[in-house]
Amino acid sequence: MLGSGDAERVAELMRSIAAAELLPRFRTLSKDDIRLKRPGDVVTVADLASEQRLASGLAKILPGVPVVGEEAVEEDPGLVDLIGRAGEACWIVDPLDGTANFAAGRDRFAMIVCLVRDAQAIGGWILDVPRGRMAIAVRGQGVTLDGAPIARPAMDRAPIGYVGYKIRKTFDRSLPAAQRGRLGRVSTLACAGNEYLDILAGTADFSLYRMTKPWDHAAGTLMLAEAGGGALRFDGQPYSPAQPVNAGLIAAPSNEILAEARSLFDAVRQPLLASLTAEAGS
Repeated sequence: MLGSGDAERVAELMRSIAAAELLPRFRTLSKDDIRLKRPGDVVTVADLASEQRLASGLAKILPGVPVVGEEAVEEDPGLVDLIGRAGEACWIVDPLDGTANFAAGRDRFAMIVCLVRDAQAIGGWILDVPRGRMAIAVRGQGVTLDGAPIARPAMDRAPIGYVGYKIRKTFDRSLPAAQRGRLGRVSTLACAGNEYLDILAGTADFSLYRMTKPWDHAAGTLMLAEAGGGALRFDGQPYSPAQPVNAGLIAAPSNEILAEARSLFDAVRQPLLASLTAEAGS
């Protein structure tokens, strides 16, 4: 579906929009430029401008392919149904991943684009906007970080992971000491795009998310699969961009690390899922 040169055209589009819409607004936003969508979730004028330009640019690369953007879905939730259509394609766009960081002046934010066909990711792009790092993956053709193929060395440490605050608390509280010793540092950047790039770069080894919005994860999970690993839902089924957002996600760049991360999750599955169920019902 992607023609010769299309993957780089998408990358260049993202770089140009980041330079025009995101970087000039970083640490210069006024209070009126930031709006609360719901408690704990903000949107800025930069998100909206970036998404609008991405939608326009992507339409020129693949005419007729619809765009499912995070902010467009906020206005029309039914757009997410486009992701799961059999035999059809769509773009999934996160115009500013890590908006809370961006709005607070923290330099952990990214731009993410994914091309999906038949409910499966076939192309993925992640741009670390402040640092200029770019990862590109095309299904069956591998993944690159800054133009170089990913070649992760064999593991010689306890796996380092990106997990949310509540999951980290459950690990620390519920993992037996022997199993906690098999686990390295766990933390979060509050920016899924940068976390996936760190995993590709080898500075982290897995991620574990309880909420799996497709614009956060469709591109990154494709990249980890192309690196030799994969992604699973909490129930052990393969991850899909069309899955329910509460299905959970465990992802790693090798099957060995994925199995280790899943075994650690299984050790805390019951207390973790119990706490999430209690939270949802409160």
